[in-house]
Amino acid sequence: MPVYNLKINGQSQTVEADQDTPLLWVLRDHLDMVGTKFGCGIGQCGACTIHLDGSATRSCLLKVSMVENMEITTIEGISEDVSHPVQQAWKEIDVPQCGYCQAGQIMSATAFLNENSNPNKSEIRDAMSGNICRCASYNRIERAVELAASKMS
Repeated sequence: MPVYNLKINGQSQTVEADQDTPLLWVLRDHLDMVGTKFGCGIGQCGACTIHLDGSATRSCLLKVSMVENMEITTIEGISEDVSHPVQQAWKEIDVPQCGYCQAGQIMSATAFLNENSNPNKSEIRDAMSGNICRCASYNRIERAVELAASKMS
């Protein structure tokens, strides 16, 4: 079985996995990084969102063989103490209900705000539209992204 050297959350990780194994399962099953969630397995819900070289990416669609020499950031790598402005905004607005989709939501919001530090409501809705929340916390998510943007500027 092939061995892959991955850079995850600033640390080198070596994993042995079949080349077709989705990165999501490498993170969860091989490295015990369970913050990234399985939702649909076809890249439509956003629960498995990670950053790949800074861009929000669905980890269920990425084969482990595709991500060597790339910077992977998971929800665990956003901050060790939940001090990132997006995480703080999520807490202040009390966004989560069931919480299942929130890691993916936070990863999408963080990547978006790194690219657009002063978004309007329409831009926030567009940026976050790829993440599904079964609890329909969309209004709180939007307010949290607005608050995070103000904290980051």
